Amino acid sequence: MSSDICRLLPWTPVSQKPVKLPAVCAMDPQVSNGSGLQDEHITDLLVFGFLQNCSICNFHKELKVLGHDLPVPTYLREGPDDELQTDGNLYSHFVLEGRRTDSESQEEIIQNIARQLAQIGDTMECRIPPTLVNRLAEQFMNGDLSEEDRRRCLATALDQLMQTFPKDMEKEKAMLMLTLLLAKKVADHMPSLLQDVFRTTVNFINQNLLTYVRNLFRNEMD
Repeated sequence: MSSDICRLLPWTPVSQKPVKLPAVCAMDPQVSNGSGLQDEHITDLLVFGFLQNCSICNFHKELKVLGHDLPVPTYLREGPDDELQTDGNLYSHFVLEGRRTDSESQEEIIQNIARQLAQIGDTMECRIPPTLVNRLAEQFMNGDLSEEDRRRCLATALDQLMQTFPKDMEKEKAMLMLTLLLAKKVADHMPSLLQDVFRTTVNFINQNLLTYVRNLFRNEMD
């Protein structure tokens, strides 16, 4: 894992206002990685890979369906019963036959990042209050809410968590970890919400943490 993910840096707590990232993390209107993967696809794979690699979850069936609906490579879709696991996490090994394309290599890099984020998340999720998860799940169940409303609910829950989490973690890293964990906890609480939670989480990350995710990916490629 790159030092960008591993190192712990101090960060200042956010206010009670809705999450507003510093300018360095603002969404870049030019979403491109040259001849490689598009940023939107990177975020899809990152969130999908994180959910795949969570050690315990109740949404395996829903995640498999989601994998077939997304542009996810076949070798990343297989469930825990389809591939031998050696370390308790899904997809600990990739056996790619033949010559890899640039996209395949990049997809594996994203999966490696997602796996390591999931390992960190497994140690952090016990700190997320069940009442917060239940409230967010109820909000996602409200069919009258727009996608923008859902992102606002996610941002509010994230802001509340940021007030209570340790201040020794890099701010953007903490925000990404907590966003992914909220998605996991809500989907675990209510598996039928997985697709809505996934899409809202991807959109939220693309709007607020895209530069940070892009940098994680590029640092791993170096």
